[in-house]
Amino acid sequence: MSGPLEGKVALVAGATRGAGRGIAVELGAAGATVYVTGRSTRAHRSEYDRPETIEDTADLVTAAGGQGIAVVADHLDKSAVRDLVDRVADEQGHLDVLVNDIWGGEKLFEWDTPVWEHDLDNGLRLLRLAVETHAVTSHYALPLLLRRPGGLVVEVTDGTADYNRDTYRVNLFYDLAKTSVLRMAFALGHELGPRGATAVALTPGWMRSELMLDAYGVREENWRDALAREPHFAISETPRFTGRAVAALAADPDVARFNGRSLSSGHLARVYGFTDLDGSRPDAWRYLVEVQDAGKPADVTGYR
Repeated sequence: MSGPLEGKVALVAGATRGAGRGIAVELGAAGATVYVTGRSTRAHRSEYDRPETIEDTADLVTAAGGQGIAVVADHLDKSAVRDLVDRVADEQGHLDVLVNDIWGGEKLFEWDTPVWEHDLDNGLRLLRLAVETHAVTSHYALPLLLRRPGGLVVEVTDGTADYNRDTYRVNLFYDLAKTSVLRMAFALGHELGPRGATAVALTPGWMRSELMLDAYGVREENWRDALAREPHFAISETPRFTGRAVAALAADPDVARFNGRSLSSGHLARVYGFTDLDGSRPDAWRYLVEVQDAGKPADVTGYR
């Protein structure tokens, strides 16, 4: 059986692990051809020094039912990004979905540290990785995406526009990075909308990425063991939940109604009716405001 994205071409920039991998796999499950990029390969690890690779992501895409194509790319390298887009154009002739998920800042930011105490070089590199990479990729990829009407750009960030507007996020560098990506989607909506394409910002909830699972010393199979240490982790979700949000957006003929907006995986699950892998619909951002930030005991009843 063909999926709803059969014949569609997607580029997931930053797909080595986490949300990028989950998005790539779900686009593949919907039948898309998915180019996945990153800097960690089977032959060479990035400074993260982790086992996940873009080849593994591509294999997962193919196993899910799509076609996964791994391309090594540092999205701060303009020539590498230009070559990447040229390859997609040569091989496919069009691009339907661009997902800007490049991040790479986990080892660079310092929690609750004011700007004058934070390592300046790390903070500035975080901004380059989180913001400049997205701008470079959009610069080169959007002309290809605009060749056909109906294209979709997804800017992946952390936090909704409403939440980030009123909440200090970790430190100046992190706060600026995540808020800037929200604004990028808003600006791209203005530039793409009149040209027949759509841009949105999308945030996962509390995502059980490979790094997050390692931080709690658990695996996906036993993630609930972490609740003894952090009860609010009960609201967490898999990267595939965000992937299903992107796949639903990409298959929606009326996706333009969301142009320029800030969206979350939990909100879109209610709109489109998809679930996480366990059949639940965690609504992390509503939970965060109404339960966790409000200082209430952990209780996900009514939130997943």
